[in-house]
Amino acid sequence: MKIFHKKDGGIVQLIGKEKMQDWPVELPLVFIEYIRDKQLGTYGDNKVEKEISAYLDEILKDVAIPRLISVLEGDDQDEIIFALKRIEDLSKKNVEMARPIAPYLEKLIKNSNKDIVKLAESISNNFQKADRRKELAKKRNIMREKESQFLAGKISGEEYAKARREYLTLKE
Repeated sequence: MKIFHKKDGGIVQLIGKEKMQDWPVELPLVFIEYIRDKQLGTYGDNKVEKEISAYLDEILKDVAIPRLISVLEGDDQDEIIFALKRIEDLSKKNVEMARPIAPYLEKLIKNSNKDIVKLAESISNNFQKADRRKELAKKRNIMREKESQFLAGKISGEEYAKARREYLTLKE
């Protein structure tokens, strides 16, 4: 158990890395993401939030990724399939949590087991879709900015049309 002391006298307890070794292989990633997204901002103490964030990075480096790698590079096909199914579900919900396995997907795609290949390709496709969404979001923001500049008369119609064309080309 890891304990963090807040300024107001309260404490925050998080499970220790040793206990996480017994968890299913993808659960430490889920735990890290949950604490970062849902809990970290609720503690009301910047020092504790920084300490917890550092501890979560430590868990990622010491527990989550090494365990994931050992399973994915292992010989037990059933364990790999089970882990990939869970990671696929995770990548559908929050692709960034599954990113650490990206370097291992190429090897898994070349695997002789069709189920492993199918799952690895699915996860890879989820990564590609997320990257495309990010790129579209950036272009959308640029397009909004160009539109407001055009309406304000700061840029010409030609510049606006060019930006619009680039945006629509990317969107397809």
